[in-house]
Amino acid sequence: MLACVLFVVFINAFNDGTWTSWGIALLVTTLIIFVLALVIGYFMTDPLRSLRKKISTYRAGNTSVPFEAEGRLYEADVLAEDFKDLLDSSAAQCADLARREKQQMQFVGDVAHELRTPLTAIRGNAELLKDEDMPQEMREKFCDTIMNEAERLSRLTNDLLSLQHIEGDKSELSAKRLNLKDVVTEALDALAPVLEAVDAQVKVTGEAPDVLGNEDRLQEVVSNLVDNATHFIDPGGHITIELYGISGNSVIAVKDDGPGFGDVDPAMLFERFFRTDFSRARNTGGSGLGLAIVKSIVEAHDGTVEAYNLPEGGACFIVAIPSVA
Repeated sequence: MLACVLFVVFINAFNDGTWTSWGIALLVTTLIIFVLALVIGYFMTDPLRSLRKKISTYRAGNTSVPFEAEGRLYEADVLAEDFKDLLDSSAAQCADLARREKQQMQFVGDVAHELRTPLTAIRGNAELLKDEDMPQEMREKFCDTIMNEAERLSRLTNDLLSLQHIEGDKSELSAKRLNLKDVVTEALDALAPVLEAVDAQVKVTGEAPDVLGNEDRLQEVVSNLVDNATHFIDPGGHITIELYGISGNSVIAVKDDGPGFGDVDPAMLFERFFRTDFSRARNTGGSGLGLAIVKSIVEAHDGTVEAYNLPEGGACFIVAIPSVA
């Protein structure tokens, strides 16, 4: 703008015949300012043009375009960094969405697989019952099989609904201050028939600081861990539940003297429908969701759950939940 004004002044001076040395100086100054304006304008707009070109290239499908600060213009660098952050966030969301979709498809497939076995058994045994000449003893055996498979379907359905409720909206989990020894005691009282059926020798030791949690859900954690142990111990076997506090956490450790879980990655034990070689035969009566439910409940309480094989034999599952001061 200043260059234009000076240029107009110079033209007027030339037309008026007042062309003197100061006019020449004015011309030189005008030219210098004009050149500086062009240079400054170029260096200010070129980074923006470069950024716009990168955006156009990215929109055309080339996602490998680097959006890095070039150091030529601060505003352009800020825009590039903001755009890069936006792309990174979008890519992370897309990856998470794809992972969730894959997990959902796998889960649906696993559920269908788990439902197919008992349904096939029920249908097969029901068809055999149509034989009028079948001995009564065989008829009762097939009826027992149908009832057992129907019971397993019922447990699977209940566990699926429980898992969906836990993972659906963890914010709805009502909590209050709880004494973990009371939680363990009530869970064991509810499991008394199961423990008596295998003559399990259960012992509770120690104390743990109170926690803020949902009583029913934490009882479900203890019940699932203890019930899981009963499937692997021999009749008259031992289950020990240890309570203690460490590093600001209240801990529930469930130990048994069964065979353990072998060389399996402990993290896999908490995957839905995962079974170790020791339980692969499905005759343990579990749905394959018990430990997955445990993990979901514990994580809803901002806690962790781990498993390892004991040196002397058996398995140990450790639940740690933040303590209440």
